[in-house]
Amino acid sequence: MAEEKRYPGQSTEVFPEPFNKPLAVIPTGKPGQLAEEKIKQFFDEGFLVVEDFFTPEELQPCRDAIEKMVDVLADKLYKAGKVKNLYKDSGLFQRLTMLEKEFQGANILLFKHQKMPEEFRNLWCNERILNLIEQIIGPDISGHPVWNMRTKTPLSAATNIPWHQDSGYFSNESYDHMVPTAWIPFLDATEENGCMVMARYGHKKGKVADHTCCAANTWYITLEEEEMRKTLGVDLEKDIINCPVKYGGFVLFHNITPHRSLPNVSNDIRWSIDLRWQSPHENWGFYGIQEGVEMRSSKNPNVIQDWDKFLSVDRKEVWQEKFRKQAKQTTDPFDTTVTGPWIGQWKIVNQNQHTRAYERS
Repeated sequence: MAEEKRYPGQSTEVFPEPFNKPLAVIPTGKPGQLAEEKIKQFFDEGFLVVEDFFTPEELQPCRDAIEKMVDVLADKLYKAGKVKNLYKDSGLFQRLTMLEKEFQGANILLFKHQKMPEEFRNLWCNERILNLIEQIIGPDISGHPVWNMRTKTPLSAATNIPWHQDSGYFSNESYDHMVPTAWIPFLDATEENGCMVMARYGHKKGKVADHTCCAANTWYITLEEEEMRKTLGVDLEKDIINCPVKYGGFVLFHNITPHRSLPNVSNDIRWSIDLRWQSPHENWGFYGIQEGVEMRSSKNPNVIQDWDKFLSVDRKEVWQEKFRKQAKQTTDPFDTTVTGPWIGQWKIVNQNQHTRAYERS
């Protein structure tokens, strides 16, 4: 009997300690830090809903930045004859939906070609949120190279993200250390508009389970519920937790906590951003494509973020050039195909335009 093929992402190794035990449990009283019981809850359950953290004044610049990004995309589509209307009066929570109705894949284009504006950078290294992250990974903090603005337009299959662990998208070097994520919505995140769903305790074994690729007509990997139950010990009846959160709050979770989002069946776009951090002393787990950006150092209290170096690498352009069979197609500004190294990490059980475009480098 032939031995079953193993895929690069598969691993029998387990690393429970970094995901179950904080490096620093006692709050030091810095602004933004959480009570000790909240930090313990984060490590115990694998996630935490943090309420009322940011003020509207802190988040409004990010909303403004998103509006500018949509405006640029609308002009691009209009000038190319892809849409007949700029929909300038539709507003932040409707305009991309209107563009999507004329050019299916507009939300993918915005996801695929987004650049990190200054307003997002300021949120990422916000003093209070770094104080909180310090409670989880210690005083040496860098921003992880993977961040995403989510363009979850209503009823869009392209934004329905299935169950997965974040490390399933990273290389195996990410499996042994904590990469905390803050998922920050730019409106009230509800079950109707597609809030996050967490598999409580799915991180306890310190293991990345087997995923498959790719879900439906997307580039997303999938962690099947039976695999969650069998390999990670998730109780599918008791441990699946919907996480609605008000504007100003966010969901904080581990890189090996299984999670997904609900479909957006509302009338509004559910805008959000996910930001990640890790210790700069750990491997970035990012296929050698890009390093993170230093934000705090125990040896240098006056760290200045080197944004020029960080922004000099566009990871999504690198993916298209390095992991695509016909790289010349990436010059099409309206191409909605997404490829990347994670596709080669797992068994491909469903072929689509994204998997067909992929080429192992």
